[in-house]
Amino acid sequence: MFKRYAVFYTPQGALADWGAAWLGWDSSTGAVPLRYDLAGVDVPSVTQTPQKYGLHGTLKAPFTLVSGVHQETVEEAAASFARQHAAFDAGPFALRYENGFVALRPLHDPANLRDFAAATVRDFDHLRAPLSEADIARRRRARLSPRQDQQMLVWGYPYIFDDFHFHLTLSGRLREDAATQIIAALSPQVAPLLPETLMIDAITLMGEDVDGMFHQIHRYALSG
Repeated sequence: MFKRYAVFYTPQGALADWGAAWLGWDSSTGAVPLRYDLAGVDVPSVTQTPQKYGLHGTLKAPFTLVSGVHQETVEEAAASFARQHAAFDAGPFALRYENGFVALRPLHDPANLRDFAAATVRDFDHLRAPLSEADIARRRRARLSPRQDQQMLVWGYPYIFDDFHFHLTLSGRLREDAATQIIAALSPQVAPLLPETLMIDAITLMGEDVDGMFHQIHRYALSG
């Protein structure tokens, strides 16, 4: 049993292997791989914040289960959701620095990806316990807009729907000059790993262990 659950997109293959080495956590195996080395960059420090999640794109942010719901129910919901949705093309991705951190982001803003994420938020929300007062206070330290605050109260997370921007996180908070250095160093190595267009072909049910590390419970192929 995990303390929290989430629904992510997780890549596979060479990109996933690279991401595990860069972040220092392979969520599919629960192992700490040999860390990636980048000249002049303190990689463990840069990746400390996103490390525990592994390489991923958030669809339904981490949540505590409502009382009486067990993991088996979440697995059934994930399998059902995957059967109802087809794989789709999210377009090309690239390394970008936005909102204070480095991530792999879509070059465009595909409506199909935003709609898919919105459906994930809605369809899994009946499994989510309400936020605690401490959770609400912590979120509000980020100076949420009125709309984001309302979304947090209703859906458990502020950055959804029109405030959603899909990304695969690669760093914690960075100054722009540090981010520019990292992007310049990583681009020649990451570019060959990226497909011309990224297919969102599955959702991954994740679980957070007692140490705060996220593990892939199961990756469900989109077959709708």
